[in-house]
Amino acid sequence: MKDTKQHEGLSLRTIHIWILIGTVLVSALMLYSNFDLFHSSQRLVEVSEQQIELRKAARELMDASDYLTEKVQRFSAEGDRRFLEEYFAEALEARRREEAIDRMTAGNASPDALAHLQAAWEDSRRQMNREYYAMRLVMEAKGYTDFPEPLQAVSLSARDKTLSPEEMMLRATEIVLDDEYFARKTRVRENIWASLDELEKMAYDTDASALELLRGKVSYTCLVILLETVGIFFMVWLTSRLSIYPVLDAVDHIRNESPLPEIGANEFRYLARTYNKMFEIYKSSFERVNFKASHDELTGAYNRAGYELLLSSLDLRSVTMLLFDLDNFKSINDTYGHETGDKVLIRLVQVLKNNFRPDDYICRIGGDEFAVFMTQSASIDKAVVVQKIEDINIQLSKAYDGLPPISVSVGIARGDEAVDRKSLFEKTDAALYQSKKNGKRTYTFYAEQLE
Repeated sequence: MKDTKQHEGLSLRTIHIWILIGTVLVSALMLYSNFDLFHSSQRLVEVSEQQIELRKAARELMDASDYLTEKVQRFSAEGDRRFLEEYFAEALEARRREEAIDRMTAGNASPDALAHLQAAWEDSRRQMNREYYAMRLVMEAKGYTDFPEPLQAVSLSARDKTLSPEEMMLRATEIVLDDEYFARKTRVRENIWASLDELEKMAYDTDASALELLRGKVSYTCLVILLETVGIFFMVWLTSRLSIYPVLDAVDHIRNESPLPEIGANEFRYLARTYNKMFEIYKSSFERVNFKASHDELTGAYNRAGYELLLSSLDLRSVTMLLFDLDNFKSINDTYGHETGDKVLIRLVQVLKNNFRPDDYICRIGGDEFAVFMTQSASIDKAVVVQKIEDINIQLSKAYDGLPPISVSVGIARGDEAVDRKSLFEKTDAALYQSKKNGKRTYTFYAEQLE
């Protein structure tokens, strides 16, 4: 008993439990690594997008400052009120500079970057005082009376009030084009570029850190995928070795009506042993079946009951069925008597047994109608079957023990031509009917002449 247990092999139940545990663990590890990788990649995207927004905000402040400069300079030079309206639409409504500062503050910009941008903003705001003064001069020169609210509080110096309209226009132009104006404008740009440099440095450091973290997550995920792949191949190999291959091998043995090899998992070996015991019992029982219950008493061939049992148990895909009918058997009975007719039937069965293999089955299914099942005949050539029929008719045509010469007509059908057992008989019977129509001593293959 101890030796038997040592050679029984692994249990499918144990294998199944370990496969479930392994699958759960590997799946959990895979889900975690994928989630972690996704989270890291999302963090990298968020950081990149944040840096883009911060740099965009800094450029927005520069663009807004340049836009205001352009409008005040053109208004001072041309006096076209349209430029005045566009200036205050930007300064009071669009407020891109203020929004840029707010976005930088909310976006967690570095303190240095934010400080430079704040300095640029302060210079830009102080610049507006000079721009307001220049625009007030232009409005006085042009005689405009509906002053925008920011300009209403601007008062001209006593000297500038005495200037002529042309001189006021010239004075306004000088204010927005002199060295002091451009010096402050230059400081605004320098602070903005310094802020952008700080943002670039911050973006590089942040991206490098995020990329390094992401690289580690990717390596970890690749390792998990590799382990999962190896695990899958191992499980496939194990289940094939212990389950699938033994089952396929068992099917071949069952088809060949032979005992099963005791291989594979513990449970399958147990099934193989049980099957082999049942197979031996079945085989012994089948051989001991009452001869009279399954065989014809006169000829020794299988009778109708044996025929039905064989038909229900044979594998149709590998069988060929032949129906034999004695030509003019009624006239033999009428001429020579029933005793001679019985001897003719016995003679026919002896000839059939001599021409077919021991593995083939000969059945008497009617008075003078016999069926032969050729087993494992899928690879047997048609010419072999034809030669057997010719040899049978040659032997039956010779005188033997005082019996008259006889001949047979035959119908043949292969099992793989039929959808079921009833269909196989019908096709073979149809082929026999065609042979009898064609005359005596004939044969017909169903697939060639009746399909």
